[in-house]
Amino acid sequence: MHKSSWKSRRVGRRSQRQNPRLRQHSPNERCNSGAEQSPQDSDHDDEEVPSTSSSTAGSSAPDLPGYYFDPEKNRYFRLLPGHNNCNPLTREGIEQKAMELKRLQLLEEEDRPTKKITRMGFNATSLLQKSKLGFLNATSYCRLAHELRVSCMQRKKVQIHSSDPSALASDRFNLIMADTNSDRLFTVNDVKVGGSKYGIISLRGLKPPTLRVHMHENLYFTNRKVNSVCWASLNHQDSHILLCLMGIAETPGCATLLPASLFVNSHPAGDRPGMLCSFRIPGAWSCAWSSNIQANNCFSTGLSRWVLVTNVVTGHRLSFGTSSDVLAQQFAVMTPLLFNGCRSGEIFAIDIRCRNQSNNSKAISLFHDKSVTSMKILQEEQCLVASDMAGKIKLWDLRTTKCVTQYEGHVNEYARLPLHVHEEEGILVAVGQDCYTRIWSLRDAHLLRTIPSPHPTSRTNIPSVAFSSRFGGVRGAPGLLLAVQQDLYYFPYS
Repeated sequence: MHKSSWKSRRVGRRSQRQNPRLRQHSPNERCNSGAEQSPQDSDHDDEEVPSTSSSTAGSSAPDLPGYYFDPEKNRYFRLLPGHNNCNPLTREGIEQKAMELKRLQLLEEEDRPTKKITRMGFNATSLLQKSKLGFLNATSYCRLAHELRVSCMQRKKVQIHSSDPSALASDRFNLIMADTNSDRLFTVNDVKVGGSKYGIISLRGLKPPTLRVHMHENLYFTNRKVNSVCWASLNHQDSHILLCLMGIAETPGCATLLPASLFVNSHPAGDRPGMLCSFRIPGAWSCAWSSNIQANNCFSTGLSRWVLVTNVVTGHRLSFGTSSDVLAQQFAVMTPLLFNGCRSGEIFAIDIRCRNQSNNSKAISLFHDKSVTSMKILQEEQCLVASDMAGKIKLWDLRTTKCVTQYEGHVNEYARLPLHVHEEEGILVAVGQDCYTRIWSLRDAHLLRTIPSPHPTSRTNIPSVAFSSRFGGVRGAPGLLLAVQQDLYYFPYS
């Protein structure tokens, strides 16, 4: 009995191998079946593989080593090596093409006149009704109104006038930074022939519908990398710009105080041109100007395993040892603390009143998983927002030293990208390495807006942004300024 059944199974397998209709193909055999049809198609099959079955097309296609599945053509394509090919099909090129297609789709949605909804069931009518019925207090109403305005911002191109129009067409924006009153932008532009050029853009002409601004330039070039920039209030508010420059060859790194009055017509009337001050500080990663009365006329620089606090007037310095490179810094105003973000992921605060390095115990210590790239202290100095190279943005409670909120969606792998916090509007703004500008609600971390770059995405063309409720002065227009390549864009809201 058992012997006859074994023979029947053996005969069944033999007939199945002989009958091609009963034969089941594996995924690799399906991909190579087209190559056996005729020798004329052998050259074509090096780049293209016949499509999968209908059942595979309906579901997610399996990954085959050395092949890429195109869902539009329902077909596998061979991934060619990156050399000896004039037009290779590589995974990086496929990802770049998909990112560019997504960007163009989002740009098309951005240009539509229809209003975007940031929250379900949230619009101007419902907001006004809830306010009249007493469901919202004045603070919540203003915060939600700002969120609604942010969602309705439309992109407009700004006309930049300069004494050298040819430079505007060739110099690429690297960084923009608004001053305290939001009536000036300090810019760092990459020059086509190499090096950098600095300028100040006056925003007093940034008024709809003209949107014209003027670039005030200064022939101050440097072929060194700018590591960090901040406004400095030495003679008066925002009278100077503090820059940290990397060393090159035999020239050591330095921290430079560049007077804003050196730029033509950018300084207040009657203000005399200031003196350019330079401090030899090699290897400075970050810098911060002190608005604390206990560290008047002082600035800090973050180095490799050191923090230096320098008095501009007296030249006196305080040094504090660290265990890692300091990539971000900010002074507190209400307390004598200097916050530092390190490559190791640690955020710590030191008491600037300590004169002896051996006594400078860390007042506060927080930890991220990756290198900290930027941080902002909130106005009441009870919370701090920090971002790292893992794309994490966290809101920390400085009293309990615990993470309160995390803002999802930011993209960063290795770049030092800034954060922009605006408590009056209740929003947080950051630009990721994917060149998307994201705006979150500072209170509940809800993603309000994702703005694609007007230019093709590139790791070397990450936009630089500035946000304010009064661009151009006290009676200025609110909105977002975005600089990328040679263009400046304005996203107004009212």
